[in-house]
Amino acid sequence: MAEMMKVEVWSDIMCPFCYIGKRRFEEALAQLPFRNQIELEWKSYQLNPYLQTDTEQNYYENLATSKGISHEDARAMCDQVSSFAKSVDLDFDLDRAIVANSFRAHEFSHFAKRYGKQDQAEELLFQAHFTKGENIDDVHVLIDIAAALGLDTNALTHALENHVFEDEVRQDIYEAQQIGVRGVPFFVYDRKYGVSGAQEVDVFIQTAQKAYNEWSGDKNPEIDIVGGSSCGPEGCSS
Repeated sequence: MAEMMKVEVWSDIMCPFCYIGKRRFEEALAQLPFRNQIELEWKSYQLNPYLQTDTEQNYYENLATSKGISHEDARAMCDQVSSFAKSVDLDFDLDRAIVANSFRAHEFSHFAKRYGKQDQAEELLFQAHFTKGENIDDVHVLIDIAAALGLDTNALTHALENHVFEDEVRQDIYEAQQIGVRGVPFFVYDRKYGVSGAQEVDVFIQTAQKAYNEWSGDKNPEIDIVGGSSCGPEGCSS
């Protein structure tokens, strides 16, 4: 049996429910007596791999166009999500949010993982996108985040320019397809139990407890999934 129980989280930086789910998972984790025996790993997922970064396009315009709805309806949807975020003390500023492809940010996440800073990197990436209005597809933004984490910015520049972590990102996306991930966030406990969406804290606690109690070297090929608010290729739903 491994020394720590792994929890894998498939997520996309551009997914608001992934940030909300992160907060709720963290709240649950803080209440677990065995929290120091849980290893957290972030896995890459792209809601829209073909999205073109456009610093000139309004966030609401992009949503309206992609979903075929009015600008007013798009803003109303975003206001609802922002209100949801406030329930976990997150302050979204979608008026400033930049439409950006997330692949390069996922490469950075894998770079940070190599140095034991992946969770911190994910937090700053979410913050950059949803609260600071920064372009997560911009190398300079990623370099600034790396510097804030004390990471080697020259090594990051080399990794991004040469797509050193591209295969890792694509492997995560392939694994998501294999285990049936249809939306994010998607939390997998010890490859036995899945929690889909930004669930209530109690759901994360109960699932963690159940997985921990059954924790062993045996792997169950079927994942028992609890569903909730998440984002998928067709959009976000609560």
